[in-house]
Amino acid sequence: MSDRIVPLIMCGGAGTRLWPLSREGRPKQFISLFGRRSTFQETLQRVSDERLFERPIVVTGAAYRFMVLEQLAEMGMQADILLESARRDSGPAIAAGAAFAAKRDTEAVLLALAADHVVRDTGAFVAACEASLPVANAGRIVTFGVQPERAATEYGYISPGDVVEGTVHTVTSFVEKPDAETATRYVADGYLWNSGNFMFRADVLLAEYRNVDPTSVDAVTRAVDQGQRDLAFLNLDKDAFESATPISIDYAVMEKTARAAVIPVSFGWSDVGSWHAVWELSEKDEQGNAANGAAVFDNSHNCNVSTDKAVVALEGVDDLVVVSTQDAVLVSRQTDPNGLKRLVAKLKTVAPKVTQDPLRVHRPWGSYQGLDAGERHQVKRIIVKAGGRLSLQKHHHRSEHWVVVRGTALVTLNGAEKIVHENESIYIPIGAEHRLENPGKISLELIEVQTGSYLGEDDIIRIEDDYRRA
Repeated sequence: MSDRIVPLIMCGGAGTRLWPLSREGRPKQFISLFGRRSTFQETLQRVSDERLFERPIVVTGAAYRFMVLEQLAEMGMQADILLESARRDSGPAIAAGAAFAAKRDTEAVLLALAADHVVRDTGAFVAACEASLPVANAGRIVTFGVQPERAATEYGYISPGDVVEGTVHTVTSFVEKPDAETATRYVADGYLWNSGNFMFRADVLLAEYRNVDPTSVDAVTRAVDQGQRDLAFLNLDKDAFESATPISIDYAVMEKTARAAVIPVSFGWSDVGSWHAVWELSEKDEQGNAANGAAVFDNSHNCNVSTDKAVVALEGVDDLVVVSTQDAVLVSRQTDPNGLKRLVAKLKTVAPKVTQDPLRVHRPWGSYQGLDAGERHQVKRIIVKAGGRLSLQKHHHRSEHWVVVRGTALVTLNGAEKIVHENESIYIPIGAEHRLENPGKISLELIEVQTGSYLGEDDIIRIEDDYRRA
């Protein structure tokens, strides 16, 4: 019997429902929407009490591995990080976490959590975990059913049944997202929102999953057993993992198992699934307007503004969402939660880059951001964190000119090292082997001017790399 819980954090979603702030290259779980921490970091914080929680397991995509590692480091925490080679939905991801935990303890109790959810009352969350632990130890799969604040149509619902123990009930049924009339009836009848977060014993979850899809469970188990260690990560075996059927854990297990239970909770939960949800969670003025960034409102009501640099001014409008980034602007009504999904689908065919990559691109050593581009030139701002260094590399089609504006750079150029200080520059000819490093205690910032016949990121030939990308 386990007296502590292993958090299993699902951290692989694309997050385009909060476009343009959230994009496939940096989805919402890694963005600071409310305060300085991301929702992933807030999730980590909720399960940081070592008296109740063990070292977390994080399941994410390979593209996000260094974001996960960096944000863990910022929290002073460590985790076991499992990397998916492709998205297979929550079913295989959670099964992989369970199989990984079962290698150490088959009866380990896990708590599956989405990395992009918000919980406003951590004390109530922890209390729900403590109340669910003995029921999970006894072999139940306990889901957290949120007591509805309104007749929401964007969530599935759970009908609770008889009491199992304490405040935990059996599950009479899971139901899909309803229309408005049905949602109103569900709330009146005592149904709960399905948060998608739940607690289970590793062996129980795998056995229940195997009852309905043994092939996928065997595939995921092989993916864990045959996974390859790489730095701080476990790469799940690609062939094995991708042979598992893509399916949500609700469809794969929760709607079929006789072991499902539900604990009614009220801890200020939201899946932050739309800009309207962000507005609901944000502080507002007397007219109901919320702002993240510089915004001015006049004769406007219930509007939501997020802007990184530009001042946004709204006059005589109601119920608008305005999101301004340096390469895209969204103007939308708050009343249609599915409208943004349709819009992003159209954008993917017209301007796919603005749905995929943020203007500021994060790398394990820091970040870069495009400032200007032409047919034969490109200008970037590069930031290298203290102690970080880029790969030893060369380019076939471009030269580069680096101007240091903050910090100190250690540059390796064709085997020779040179220190470049603020207000100094260095030229990197086409074909030269070079490397950039920050030996200092503060971030290194420089402006890079590229010139050449081809300026794509795939004209990087890595010779050596600390992050094994060579």
